[in-house]
Amino acid sequence: MTYLRRALKYFLQITLLFVLIIGALMLTGFVSKDVAVAFQHGWTSIGYIFGLFLVMSFAYPFFGYGKRNIRAQGDPAEQWSAIDAAMASRGYEMAGQTEDGGRRYHLTSAFARAMRLWEDTITLRPVLGGFQAEGLVRDLSRIVMAIDHKINDYGN
Repeated sequence: MTYLRRALKYFLQITLLFVLIIGALMLTGFVSKDVAVAFQHGWTSIGYIFGLFLVMSFAYPFFGYGKRNIRAQGDPAEQWSAIDAAMASRGYEMAGQTEDGGRRYHLTSAFARAMRLWEDTITLRPVLGGFQAEGLVRDLSRIVMAIDHKINDYGN
């Protein structure tokens, strides 16, 4: 269900962006206001474009969300304060806890959350040998690196 919700959100976002750009071009006179003139095949082209948006929006949640492991030694309960500090340094705050002893974080900035369509949640779960982070792939690499440097001593 989460996958379908994310795909629908991205479809609506891409479609709205397309309509705004084409609308602005039509209002300023850069493009003809007649759809048959603006697009080579008229309304059929619009259908193809929306079909392409639909395919893209269903593919993005598959590639855009993932999991990364963070190596850590010791008791996870002792490391949550360092993890909280690392998440705060990246602009995240704790949103709650999971049933399996993990924590959920989301962005503190309302604008940044809206730009990610409120799909900004990063979930950290203790696993054997450390933690597992789950969320947007584009955010995970920076977050995993920040947490890794807070909880692991590399002789610095």
